[in-house]
Amino acid sequence: MTLPRRIPKLTVPPIKCQGIKTKLVDFIASSIQWDGRGRWIEPFLGSGVVAFNIRPARARLNDSNPHIIRLYQGIYDGTITPPAVREFLEREGARLLESGGAYYYEVRARFNGPGSGSGHSLDFLFLNRAGFNGMLRFNSRGGFNVPFCRKPDRFRPAYITRIVNQVAALQDLMRGADWTFTTGDWRDILAGASVDDSGDDFVYLDPPYIGRHTDYYNGWTDDDARALAEIARVLPCGVALSMWKQNKYRANDHLDECWPGWAERTTAHFYHVGPTEDLRNAVIEALLITPGYAAPEEP
Repeated sequence: MTLPRRIPKLTVPPIKCQGIKTKLVDFIASSIQWDGRGRWIEPFLGSGVVAFNIRPARARLNDSNPHIIRLYQGIYDGTITPPAVREFLEREGARLLESGGAYYYEVRARFNGPGSGSGHSLDFLFLNRAGFNGMLRFNSRGGFNVPFCRKPDRFRPAYITRIVNQVAALQDLMRGADWTFTTGDWRDILAGASVDDSGDDFVYLDPPYIGRHTDYYNGWTDDDARALAEIARVLPCGVALSMWKQNKYRANDHLDECWPGWAERTTAHFYHVGPTEDLRNAVIEALLITPGYAAPEEP
């Protein structure tokens, strides 16, 4: 199938993170040609906004952050429901307001308790939506360490309703979809991408950006980025890579060095999520696509 030039109704995920592609979904969808018969594969799911709006019938959605995967798996299998989210956020939001904001750190300590990576999904959602500037950041021990946003009244009724509606919309679009959520190494995920009798898989890559936010759960190095390019360039199916191309300060040499010869589509974009002002400025966003899988450019 040729993906639509514009997504009719954008689904906004309940999780926020640096580099979220909410405003780039139309650009990505309109740049790719894919028959839709295989699986949509994302080794770096992040917020999930691209997959949730592409809405493939079959997908393998992976991330190294187990908290993201656990939350979305719970929504997918129905163990996390909109009413449960509302009840939790109303209760915990009231305690946050009563404490003047101090309760945020109690929830964070509870979430980071014994058993790294095992924090409760609703605590994760609470922390993500009450943390500073919508960031996801973890220390070397896997502990969530984003400070409070300094808004004790964060969970007002309208804000809770917005989050609940996002969960409900996500649950609706997941219904009937054949999606697998995993927490694994990106190399293993790419090793399973293929062309078979059911059609081509398509791999969408949104790795940590070199020279920008390089860590939201675990490390990402220049060597990792080069290894990703080497593996992705020989996959037997379509691939698209999201990466920044340039900003007012410099260009990203990685694209020319590691992804030569691929179809390139670009658009201007502004990142609002980030810890410092220098990470919240206009950039040229690039999508590098396997030759033969790029949609024709509009005149």
